[in-house]
Amino acid sequence: MVSADGSLIAHSGDIDRPFFLRSAAKPFQAAIAQESGAGLQPVELALAAASHDGEPVHVAIVEMMLSAAGLSTANLRCPPSWPLSAEAIGRLRASGARGPRQVWHSCSGKHAGWLRACAARGWPLTGYLSPDHPVQALIADYVTELGGHPVAPVGVDGCGAPTLRTTTRVMALLYARLATIPELRSVYRVMHRYPALVSGTGNCDSQVAVALNVVAKRGAAGCIGLAVEGRLGIAVKAWDGTESVAGAALMATLDALGELSPLVAGRLEPFARPPVLGGGEKVGELEMSLGLKWS
Repeated sequence: MVSADGSLIAHSGDIDRPFFLRSAAKPFQAAIAQESGAGLQPVELALAAASHDGEPVHVAIVEMMLSAAGLSTANLRCPPSWPLSAEAIGRLRASGARGPRQVWHSCSGKHAGWLRACAARGWPLTGYLSPDHPVQALIADYVTELGGHPVAPVGVDGCGAPTLRTTTRVMALLYARLATIPELRSVYRVMHRYPALVSGTGNCDSQVAVALNVVAKRGAAGCIGLAVEGRLGIAVKAWDGTESVAGAALMATLDALGELSPLVAGRLEPFARPPVLGGGEKVGELEMSLGLKWS
């Protein structure tokens, strides 16, 4: 937990061990796309910051983002994928879909935002995933400056994009600044206003954003960032890469902060105590023991 000035509020575990932000970087990647001339409408900016579930509304907005700039899904360089949502996959198969498509990838909105920026600035539409491409260089420089920590060496994310190196201390500062600084206000606003576009209807990050005055963004391999409006940032990393563990740790942190009323705690209970399955049946629940050290 970190305040906007970088002061450490509380922590647990090794907060200076490096890892990759993965999709938790998307709010900042979307901000650079918009600043670079992407000209995204609010729902489009939400999709640029999204790890979406591939529901029809997600796909429709991504297609709209591309067509508005004279582009198409053929310009996307994320790999073909089925949606994250099982319901969306079921609908597609029932309608005759035979294989995955790039526009269904959970990162297609981010890619569409970058393509919009490239079209606006006259940057190459091919090669936009190279770390040396102008849009990626701007992102790396911006996140380095925002967090006061170099993001290199960059890795390669599941969607083919550069993924930025960080620590939980730095990630918490990034989200504290998402919560507080004017230049990121538009991204914060759309993420809070449209959490189901940024994620989906049943995921931990979207449900927290519905229940509290916060935005949250999950990343692959068990990390999640949360920005409490006007106040602070929280970063969680589960070192075994388990998303449910990261969600439970986030709930325990919010509870320790006194942010969860009984009503909200009840609503978020499935993420605070995720089920443990055995033989296809629920055999228990994960119970988080979080030893926060307060500064």
